[in-house]
Amino acid sequence: MALRGPARMRRPWLGLTALPLSLLLAAACTQPAERTDFDSLSIASGTTGGVYYPIAGAISQIVGSEIEGVGATAEATAASVENLRLIDAGASELAVVQGDSAYQAEHGEGEFTADPVENRALLVLYPNVYHNVSLGSIHDRLDLDCFTDVKGHRFSVGAPGSGNELTTGLVFGKLGMDFDDIAVQRYAYAETARALRENQLDAGSWVVGEGHGSLRELEATEPLHLIPLCDEEAGAVIDDHPFYTEHTIEGGTYATVPEDVRTLAVWNLLIVGPDFPEPLAYDLVKAVYENADSVNQVYAPGAEYLVPETLAKSPVPLHPGALRYADEIGVEIPMKLRG
Repeated sequence: MALRGPARMRRPWLGLTALPLSLLLAAACTQPAERTDFDSLSIASGTTGGVYYPIAGAISQIVGSEIEGVGATAEATAASVENLRLIDAGASELAVVQGDSAYQAEHGEGEFTADPVENRALLVLYPNVYHNVSLGSIHDRLDLDCFTDVKGHRFSVGAPGSGNELTTGLVFGKLGMDFDDIAVQRYAYAETARALRENQLDAGSWVVGEGHGSLRELEATEPLHLIPLCDEEAGAVIDDHPFYTEHTIEGGTYATVPEDVRTLAVWNLLIVGPDFPEPLAYDLVKAVYENADSVNQVYAPGAEYLVPETLAKSPVPLHPGALRYADEIGVEIPMKLRG
């Protein structure tokens, strides 16, 4: 991947040699210690079939090209919830996560009630849109007109430990439902698509950017039906969860869905722990924004969002290195995000 931008930043970071993710996690759990050297960075991402993994790969290439003495590696994971725990354990230095997961970890809510994970945003990437996906043929049979109509049916809530599963659980909870109200499955996106095609599911959730490749592939075989969050449903979720915003998937975004579909969106972040070095954080943020085309090549729909102004939309406080960069170029950041 060709990278363009300013000359390499002259800031040496000497020290620890990279280890496999499983060994790093085991070492962090058994021998906690303050990290002082950051020459090799692990970026926890998501499954290899999702968007997080190639984005983390593009960022790792920018780091290796633009920050002298520092390398980075994208690690395949189950995504947001696992990624935050890897950050907490010291097994990864950076992670791509959904904003709802980051917010709950920071505030000790939901999955993180017993074990909060303090985290800080380096980058605000792009919004994930909550898609409740069925097929036109299934909708004709079951009348899935509003989200609560999935009650009693076969539904995939996302892979275990994923932000997709967390988001789906939060939506269910605010609508007076839980996973006992459905025939629950926990499939990743490709498995969910296959199960829909093979009549092993009635619907499933995708918390992804609009136009996700797996949805394009699914509708190439059979028309989609996107189940909307009806007015009362969307309001009930947004009122209690400040990290969600109302969102409309415009008709025609998917060729087989001509009507607008009301739903929710949540921002994706690149996060670190609060002790991540401020100078390195600043260099990393600056390098990514000045080489954003390299990230946009792997996920073009995110291009309009990968700009410094989007930092103000973070649901968790910014890292001091990101704040320094924002202040330097004149981006206004709310006080609540200044830690």
